[in-house]
Amino acid sequence: MAAKTYEERIADLQKKQSQLKARENALKKKQAADEAKKRSHRLIELGAIIESVLGRSTTEEDKPKLLNFLKKQETNGHYFTRAMNAEAVSNPNPERWEQ
Repeated sequence: MAAKTYEERIADLQKKQSQLKARENALKKKQAADEAKKRSHRLIELGAIIESVLGRSTTEEDKPKLLNFLKKQETNGHYFTRAMNAEAVSNPNPERWEQ
């Protein structure tokens, strides 16, 4: 059998590159899906925390109220940010939020 020509070897390399690119794209797609799943889970947990503090289910009307409240806390002195950052460092008992 004769050795492959340059063109054949180039074609083989291009095919392998194409396959590797397809594998890379599949991995990126899987990574994005995993990150979206984690984000969704985190947001659901935050909603559950809010409802546990309120003692009731949230409504559509609650969303702008909560947003305005948090923005006001930030405007008045970054209270929300400071409280959240302090909790992450100094809260040895995170289950106190759970009911």
